[in-house]
Formats: sequence, structure tokens, C-alpha cells
Amino acid sequence: MGEVIIVGAGIGGLTLGLALHEAGIPCRIFESAAEIKAVGVGINLLPHATKELAALDLESALAKVAIATTDATFFNRFGQLIYQEPLGRAAGYDHPQFSIHRGDLQRVLLDAFIARAGADRLLTSRHCVGVEQDAAGVAVTFSDAAGGSHRSTVRGRVAIACDGINSAVRKQFYPEEGEPRYSGINMWRGVTRWKPMLSGASLVRAGWMSHGKMVIYPIRPADADGKQLINWVAEIETPVYRKRDWNRSGSLDDFIGAFSDWHFEWLDVPALIRAADHVLEFPMVDQDPLPRWSFDRITLLGDAAHPMVPRGSNGAGQAILDARALTTALREHADPVAALAAYEDQRLEATTRIVLTNRTNPPDAILREVFERTGDRPFKTIDDVISRKELVGLSEGYKRIAGYSKEALRG
Repeated sequence: MGEVIIVGAGIGGLTLGLALHEAGIPCRIFESAAEIKAVGVGINLLPHATKELAALDLESALAKVAIATTDATFFNRFGQLIYQEPLGRAAGYDHPQFSIHRGDLQRVLLDAFIARAGADRLLTSRHCVGVEQDAAGVAVTFSDAAGGSHRSTVRGRVAIACDGINSAVRKQFYPEEGEPRYSGINMWRGVTRWKPMLSGASLVRAGWMSHGKMVIYPIRPADADGKQLINWVAEIETPVYRKRDWNRSGSLDDFIGAFSDWHFEWLDVPALIRAADHVLEFPMVDQDPLPRWSFDRITLLGDAAHPMVPRGSNGAGQAILDARALTTALREHADPVAALAAYEDQRLEATTRIVLTNRTNPPDAILREVFERTGDRPFKTIDDVISRKELVGLSEGYKRIAGYSKEALRG
């Protein structure tokens, strides 16, 4: 039958490897980096994603290193409460919402893949430079590093590009696409050891991007001195940006002024920012949705297929859903070309809706509505500004589009 060749050992690639192994479909993962390190900062796994990870018997391992998020809480930049709603199991879902360090999630997936499939199923220092195919299979060529001179070619049944927003395979099929599309919003991100805030498991969104918006949530349980690892993201409308790099350092002086007076009863925001070990900077970017992902025996998955701006806690989750859909398609279709076409049929339109919605009406559209209606001024009561029904409607509408309404998950 031949192996499935997975290009990239990120969240999508590792989840796909685990799902394929469970389904009895041979695969190997080829990773560009020489060593898989804990890069990035915090992310959220919504209930549709944790449902799939639980099906791979990973929920208990994740629960040990993550926070089971209990509520989403929205404030204006004056610290006034706009809206609060329960999340995950607290909202009646069958599965939790996890807030987790990206590196911790990748480590859980990596350890499980090696334990179940074997260390020989994952090869590092394999940088994809191109894919070819014929009626019998695919041939993927790798160099020993980005720009490396040593080349090797691996044959397999199909090739799945899980190599991110700068995917070499995507560029092969769409050479004229150009650089990722900048949203006009720059992000500075960090993690800080801090005492628990609010419920101790709250996902906070505050402010608005024209003047400065923050997303703040804990991503690791409290340690012996009672402090959690708190993830924070500062988002500000910024005309100039530099190409996205998960590891590029940022400067406090470039953004902390927007939050200098954010001293709230529930959190001293500038103190939290200043206490971070390290600050990272990258632009909020995506790409226009593609007309197709699958080209006979080759297809795209995760950020390689549908990079989206991170405004709905949904990028990693959609890669996980891709992995499940692709595994199901390969199990149900003996013809690999038919399988990859079926996967695309199931996932392309759904993810296109999310990419476009994240640009215009993600969950934080609640903050935009209040910002615009108040003229960026404090309010007496939130009911004077926006009704509870409208707030619920904005939140629930996104859940339906993103595929994690309770009705969708139980259907």
C-alpha cells in the first residue's frame, strides 16, 4: 500500500500521524528542524478539537499540563465588564476547552506518537524542497536544512503538506500567491508567572485594536508558590510589520504605552507585561482561501491549507479537525486520489468560512461593537450600550460557523 508521507511535525502533522497510526495506516513524519523544541506561546483548544484528541486517548495527558478554561470574560479598556459566558464543560460541553502552551501540546503529541508508532517513524532535519507524483505514488525531495545542499528523496503512497503558512508544497502549486496577507494588526506576545486572576481559568479579552487590545489567559496549572503561567497577547493597529517568525523578539517600548494606565482591580496589566521572561512579536496574517488543496496524491493540511488570523482560538483546532477528516477519508477510500478529494470536499468550504469570519466577526467583535457604540468611553451600565441578546448572538454565531456549537458536536 505504501506509506503516507507527512511533511511537518507541528500540531497538524503529529495529530495526523497519531490518527493514521490508530487507523492502521502506515505513515512517516519528516520535520525540517533538527530538533523539535517548545516554540510559541499559548493557544486554546476548543471543544471540537479536544473531542478529537480525547478520541486519540490524549485528554488525561493534556489535562496535566493545561488549564481547563471555564469562562470567557470581556472588558473595555477601562476595566469595565462587558460580557461573561461559561466555556467548555462549565458551559455543558462533553469535552473541555484547554488553554495550553503550544510547546506543551506539541510535546504531548510527540511523546504519544513516538510511544505508539516508534521513534523511527519521525525524521528531523528533512526540509521539503518539492514533491512529484505518478500513477504509482509520490516522491518527496528533502534537503538536510533550509538551503541545505544534501538531497534525499522518499517515495510513498500520498504526501500531506503540514508545513505551515510558508509551506513549500503550497508554493509549488501556487507559485504566484505572494506573501501572507497582513491584517493591519501587529501582535506582541509573552508568558508571565503570575498569581491567578478572576476565576483562575478565565479567558480575558479587553480593549480594542485601534487603541490596544489584550487577550490574557493561564496556560499551566499553579506551581508550588501558587503562580500560574499566564499567556498574554497585545494587539494594536500598526501600519508597518515584519515577516512572521515564531521566535523573533519584540520590544516592550514598541507597545506598552498603549496599556500604561490599565490598572484594574482584577489585574495590573503593565506589571504583568513587564514581568514576562521574553516578548515575541509577529504580525497577524492569513492568506486568501484557496480554490483547491488536493492535487491527485498530494494535499495540504492545517496552516498550509488555510492560515487564519488568530482571532477565534481556532487555528490549531482546525488542523486537528483536518487530521481526523483526512484519516477517515483514507480509511474509507481505497483509491488515494479519491480519498484526498473527499477530504477536501469535507473541509475546504468549512475552513474558508472561518478564515473570512476571523477577518470580520470573530468572538472579539463584541469588543468592537461596544467600542464603536460608546465612542471609546466608559459606560454607566452595559445594558445602555448593547443588549444581552445581541452579545449572546455574536458569540453563538461564531461558534456555529467555527463548528463548535453544542448542537454541532452532539449531532
